[in-house]
Order: sequence, then C-alpha cells, then structure tokens
Amino acid sequence: MCGKYILEWLDYLITVSLNPAKNDDATVTDEQIKTILTQMAEEKTKFQSRLKNYVFGLTKEKQIGLFLNQYHSDLIILLDQALINSKAIPGKKKTLKRLANETITCVDELLSFVETRFSDYLCLDQRVPLTYLSVIKKELRPRIDKLNLKLSKQITDNQLRNIVVNSLLYFIDNDEGNRVTFQELFYIKELLKELEAIEALEENKSTYSSLDRILIYLNFNNTEYMNYLTQKIANKINTHDDVSKRMDCLLIHFKEFNQMHRKLGIALYPQQIDLKDELSNWFSQEIFYLEKKLHFSIVPLKDKVAGIKEKTPVEKEKSKVLCVLSTDQTALVLRAADELKILIAKSMNEVFKTIVPYLSTPYKENLSYDSMRSKSYVAETRDKEIAIQTLEKMIKKIKEY
Repeated sequence: MCGKYILEWLDYLITVSLNPAKNDDATVTDEQIKTILTQMAEEKTKFQSRLKNYVFGLTKEKQIGLFLNQYHSDLIILLDQALINSKAIPGKKKTLKRLANETITCVDELLSFVETRFSDYLCLDQRVPLTYLSVIKKELRPRIDKLNLKLSKQITDNQLRNIVVNSLLYFIDNDEGNRVTFQELFYIKELLKELEAIEALEENKSTYSSLDRILIYLNFNNTEYMNYLTQKIANKINTHDDVSKRMDCLLIHFKEFNQMHRKLGIALYPQQIDLKDELSNWFSQEIFYLEKKLHFSIVPLKDKVAGIKEKTPVEKEKSKVLCVLSTDQTALVLRAADELKILIAKSMNEVFKTIVPYLSTPYKENLSYDSMRSKSYVAETRDKEIAIQTLEKMIKKIKEY
C-alpha cells in the first residue's frame, strides 16, 4: 500500500517546474496559476487523506514511525527547495513569485498537519533544519507579540508575564538554531497554543492562577519560574504568624499542587530537573522545617511540668542548628568545603567532628560525625542534585545582596 509516492505532483512542481536552476525560462499566466492553485488544494487534501489511510493500514509501530518520518523529512526538503525557488525568482516575475510563495504555504501546512496529527511517531531528538526553523520562527513571532499584549491586559503580575514571554522570545531570538530539536520546537508550539486558547487568566481565589496551571501541566521547568512559584507560595504561608496555621496552609497548597494534571514526557528543558520533582522537594523541605519548629515550640512546655532535671537536654537541642538538607546531602557539602580548603582543619575527619555535633536535620536530631563522613563518599545521584541546587540558590541569593 505504501509503495506509491504520494507527493509526486507537488514534488515535481517544486523541484522542476518552479526551480530556476532547472527551468529558468518558466513563466505562468494568471489563468494558469488559478488552475495550479486549484490542483494544489486538491493534492493537499489527497495527501492528508492518503497519509491517514496508509498509517491506519499499517500494524507495526516501527513501520508507522519509519513511514511518517520519511514523509516528514521529504516535506522539509521540499520546503527548503520552495524557499530557494522563491528567493531565486526575479522580482519582475510577480506572477511566478506569487505561485512560488503559495507552494511554501502549502508545504508548511502539510508539515503542520503531520506534526500535529502524528507527533507521537516522529523522531523528536533530531535537529530542526535551519531553513524550516526560520519559517517557523517567522510564523511564531507575531503570535508571541499578540500573546504578550493579551497577558498585559489580563494579568497584573508583570513578573510572571515576563518570565513566560521572555522564554518564548528567547527561542525566537537565539542564534543557535542548529541546536534546536523537534522536541523543543513542538513544546514551544504547544505552549503557545495552550496560552492562546485560555480565556480568563486572572484568578484571585487560588494561589495557582490559570496561567500557573498551564505551565505546571506542560512542565514549564524554567528555573526563574520555579523560584517565582515557590516564593509566591512562601509569601502566602508567611502571612500567618502561628506555626500550626502556616503548616496547614502549606499542606493545602501541597495537596492542590499534587492534584493538578500534568502531561507526561514533555518539558521546556528536557535535560533539566522536572518541575514536579523540584516543587515536591521544596514542599517536603518546608514541611520538615515547620515540623521541627512545632516540635521545639511544644517541648519547653513539657519541661516546665516535668521538672528541672529534664531542662538540660532540651537546652542542648536548642543550641543545635537545624539544616534542612539530609545527612547525605550535608555530608557532600562539608566534604567539598574541606577538599576546596574553604574549611581548614588537621583532617577532614576533624572538620566533621567539630561541626556535625552542632547540627540536626529534619530526619534526625543527633548526628554521628563519623557516619556522616563515611556517607560523603557513597552519595546517591539524587542527593548530589539537591546539594547542587541548594548551593546554586545560595549563589543567586548572594548576587542579590
């Protein structure tokens, strides 16, 4: 069924009939262009219909993927040639130039059809050809400008609007086009489509606005946005003076966050940490911190009733510094500080022995310096990532001083 090339007519029109390199004397009348445009519309409809029939006629996922990727590549090649044709045709041949531009539109629409309807089968890790990328960027630019105007009228939070719009504009304006993959391109197109479709963006009842819900759904793991969101939640929580009320508020926000829908397998930056993982870790650390504050606020009340003898160990607990990192994560930071000679002692063992007794973590009150030192050599990847993220946040905070 798939043996016949279903782009034959359009292929010949672009590679031969309108190609100045092969047909430099080509001319076309208004009547002929009308006929060709009618035929082009018919061929476009035929291609879409035949492509769907062929795909549904195949039974193996691998065959479907190979078939669709082949036609997707063919369309990109034809688009490149159509652009070359349009640039090479002299400006005085206005009718021919118009036809050449109509073919660009036709091929672009066919590409959009394949990418929208069958994106799950396309090889998204491949690099986007520069010519095709330039066409897409020209199409997206006015849409982003229109979206920016819409957001400026519908939301009062300029910080959030700037984060979203600047991310879209960065994709458009960066000059490293050869590094853009189809996965990144499809993400930007889907994000823009979702933002354009939403009607009301301002919500006062919930911390998470409609815009936040879209960004969370699409795993918009922009570091600036994740910092913005955690700070917004923290500001809401900090309006309560009572620790127990702050804990209740935090748990409600965490519950609401976990209940929001997320689309699997996509991200603004596929190589960076997932937004869900980052926010969940932040919530967990905040919950542990508030649990400790609740614990320390309750223990002294028991001491007054129990008597003087029980006050001594409580005072020792109070003298400790609570570190929200886990034992393994703290161990990594101390080891790095020792090896870089930020902390200088007779040995690394001396560093741990001196500092660790004065620390506690959300997971453990009394820490063994020897055990922590040992764990610094066998840390898991996840602990390394959290330690690095914490240090990066410290760097950012210092830059703000």
